[in-house]
Amino acid sequence: MKVWRLFAVVTAGGAAAALTPVLLRRLGQLRYDRGLAALRLLVRGGARYAGSAPRLFVTAGEQRQLLREDLALQTAEDVADTLGAMKGVMMKIGQMASYVDDGLSPAVRRTLARLQDSVPPMSPQLAAAVVAEELGAPPERAFARWDPQPIAAASIGQVHRAVTLDGRAVAVKVQYPGIAETIAADLGNVALLRRMLRIAAPAQDIDALLTELRERVLEEVDYRREASNQSLLAGYYDGHPTIHIPRVISELSTRRMVTSELSGGSRFAALASWSQQERDLAAETIYRFVFRSLYEARAFNGDPHPGNYLFHGDGRVTFLDFGLVKHFTQAELQPLLQMARTVCVEHDPEAFRRGLENAGFLRPHAPLSTQAIVEHLAVFYDTIREPGPLTITGDYASSVVRRFFDVHSPVAEYISVPRSYVLLQRINLGLFAVLGELTATADWRAIAEEIWPFTRGPASTPMGEAEAAWRTRRQAIAA
Repeated sequence: MKVWRLFAVVTAGGAAAALTPVLLRRLGQLRYDRGLAALRLLVRGGARYAGSAPRLFVTAGEQRQLLREDLALQTAEDVADTLGAMKGVMMKIGQMASYVDDGLSPAVRRTLARLQDSVPPMSPQLAAAVVAEELGAPPERAFARWDPQPIAAASIGQVHRAVTLDGRAVAVKVQYPGIAETIAADLGNVALLRRMLRIAAPAQDIDALLTELRERVLEEVDYRREASNQSLLAGYYDGHPTIHIPRVISELSTRRMVTSELSGGSRFAALASWSQQERDLAAETIYRFVFRSLYEARAFNGDPHPGNYLFHGDGRVTFLDFGLVKHFTQAELQPLLQMARTVCVEHDPEAFRRGLENAGFLRPHAPLSTQAIVEHLAVFYDTIREPGPLTITGDYASSVVRRFFDVHSPVAEYISVPRSYVLLQRINLGLFAVLGELTATADWRAIAEEIWPFTRGPASTPMGEAEAAWRTRRQAIAA
């Protein structure tokens, strides 16, 4: 089970990065401390499973399965608590594992989902010290009101409510002190990261994923880049009927702080109790956001987990956290467009195969039938290859993951994900996981045709009509 494998590899060792001697000593101690925390996790888990071995041995049938599930749940609790406290890269990989289903029970997945939006915060004093260092004044003077208790805590920072001196309600994301060194220590532990990524992203090119993750996470430490990403997308979606991105307050944003408009709303867990119609509308908005951002803004939020959404009803969704954004060139987008067109619109499997080869997804002249290649690599297009309503269930989302990551498939040894697209696969898998959690129904093909640049189809839903009107207004303003 993934939770046990994730638990086990957290304890693995690794190699040091090429660093200055002083920093190397400091990071060496940091790696030692984090390794010790992981070792204690291993000892607790080993004792837990060893203590239960006699009962597992003598128990059969349903009782044995219940015992296994109880052990998995206890282990998941320990993994979530430990990785949540470790923060940084370790927590981010734990988030990846938490929303890409791999046979986890619902209880275990809910436990690991704590890594998405509920982790131990830093003390109010530490947060205040960061604000004072960044703004030159303590938060009580830099803001008219400052709430010392965070409203959210994530992998490299936490969020506080505040009111600016001119009366605006804002959310202030404050970076954990020392997180840059923590991330450097984690990124230097190459062996550990490779083992963890093989669990969170099996069958991918781990070296390419590690390189991409390293660059994106190092960018994420500089909150000025996050503020730029958020401002770009907030400007693009300004006035959108259902997509909202809080505006950045640039004069209160620095290298270790991002201040933006405060947004309310319900978390993903609460959405589960809403009507299916509301869940379908929320899913449609998320789908439109993902692919409009990709094909039009050429920017892709690489942190798609459900903790980054706030829901307001009627399909309105606020999107948060833009530290891990991948920007695409037009040349990088072209193969994606070509593959979607050949497999979904032109129904030309040979052209689809050539597109995969040209983009580097498939080794040229692989001794495989084109049918086998399409069955394995067109998995992300299954929901949009034919028109008509389709419900994406949790079981279906899990089957997508299993098919794509099937290392026993004869296709597996001939495929790889080029570095430019490794985060794209993560987003796709995360999107299916979210839609599956919502049991979302829509005519996904019709929505895709609205967004594809090579079709520009008519509005297919009331939300699509509202979006078309928004696009018309944007074009008029641009002209």
